[in-house]
Amino acid sequence: MRISNIHEAKSHLSHLIQLAYEGEEVIICKSGKPLVRLVRYEQGRGKRKPGLWQGQVTISPDFDEALPEIERDFRGEAL
Repeated sequence: MRISNIHEAKSHLSHLIQLAYEGEEVIICKSGKPLVRLVRYEQGRGKRKPGLWQGQVTISPDFDEALPEIERDFRGEAL
């Protein structure tokens, strides 16, 4: 991890960008307090395609039914 103050960051921005591109985390501080983190940009995975799992997942018929113990607890009934 590289820590840099704002003045140094202004003077050596290209170098700090290169470090971040190579995988090093760069923290830019002001008066000794961290302000921002410079990290390499990672391209997103792209758009999701709905339906890729269609036909591969099943849901139990009793999925929405509450367990008797949970219903009892909600009603405040004793064991």
